[in-house]
This record gives sequence, structure tokens and C-alpha cells, in this order.
Amino acid sequence: MGLYESVRTKSGSFVHINLYFIVKRLFDIIISLTLLVLLSPLFLWISYRLYKKEGNPIFYREVRVGKNGRNFTLWSFRTMMNSSKVIRSLPPHPFPSSWEKGVPDYFKFIRDKNKVYTMTGTWLRKYNLEKLPQLVNVLKGDMSLVGPSPEIPEIAQYYNRYQSSRLKVRPGITGYAQIHDATNDNHGQKIKHDLYYINNYSYKLEGKIILEFFKRIFSNN
Repeated sequence: MGLYESVRTKSGSFVHINLYFIVKRLFDIIISLTLLVLLSPLFLWISYRLYKKEGNPIFYREVRVGKNGRNFTLWSFRTMMNSSKVIRSLPPHPFPSSWEKGVPDYFKFIRDKNKVYTMTGTWLRKYNLEKLPQLVNVLKGDMSLVGPSPEIPEIAQYYNRYQSSRLKVRPGITGYAQIHDATNDNHGQKIKHDLYYINNYSYKLEGKIILEFFKRIFSNN
């Protein structure tokens, strides 16, 4: 009976996990599609404003790592001048021994101090509106509304097994680490928050993250 109960418990847990992610995916599709339709006038107005004031390109594209280590193209509205670049503190080649067991907890990006945001870009970033095109990523299945932040391929390739666990789910527009400000300036804390989310997923936790995301947007008003 002990073995039977154990098998039944594992089977029930498996069904629960799959049902949760099925519902989560359906929610992502319905919400992203609804928002894309409702916000299409805003989407078009932002595109027109960027084109008239800052010129092309309207969108900024970059390769990121998604679920199960699969690369995808992340879309967002362009917020910086064309000449501005982001300088990342990536490991040199050959990489130092400190990276052999995974990305160090102290790792962070070194950004170009000379980068310049456009007038429209500054406004977009204030309200997180530069992320609107990522609703297309959600609809396609590259991302979810809630999940770990999409990782840069050059960083993900140095993940150890523990860190790679954050790639078991789709990355999100917002997430547990993001609302706790554990992002690129604190890689170790970011991993801990992401794995906490993955190991404690629930509809309640998802709701709390989304609520906090919108609270932060409106608090900037």
C-alpha cells in the first residue's frame, strides 16, 4: 500500500503541475490577445511618435534565452538614441576560473555611462510601456506574463545546474525577482528569487506579482 500511495501521490502532483501550466498558458493567451486589441491605439500612437520624433527603428530587438534554453527574439520599443550601446561585463575568453562552476553571484552588467535615452524613451521607461511589444512574445509562447527575466545567451551558457533551473519555465514580462528589484545588478539574488517562484508557484503568487507590477506603474504617475 505504501508504494501504491506514493505512486498515486506523485501522479496527482504531476496532474496538478500540468493543469497549473495549462491554465497559466491559456491565461497568457487570453490576456495578451485582449491587451493587444484594447491597447492597439496606444501601440500605434507610440509607434507614430517614435517615428516622427526619433525616426527608425521603432522597435528594439535582441536575442534572449527562454524556456529550456531556447533562444528567441525579444521585442520592445526603442528607448535609446541609435548611437547608444549597452556595454556588458561578460567573461573574457578564456573565461576566469571563477566562472567554471557557474555565473558568480557578484556578477552584474557594466552599462555605458554615455548612453542617451530619447524623450519618448524616457517616458516609455517611466511607465514600463517599452515592454508593450513583448505581449506579442507572450502570445507566441516565447514568454509568459509572469516569470524569470529573459536571460542573455552569453550569460546563460555559463549557468551551472542550479542556475539552469530558472530556465525550466517561460520568462516573463514581470516576475518575483523583478518586483523585488533583484535583477542584473545582483545576479545571485536574482537566481534565488526566480527559483523561489518556480518552487512555490501558485495562482495566488501570480496574482500578487501582477498586482505589484501594476502598483509600481501607477505609483510613477
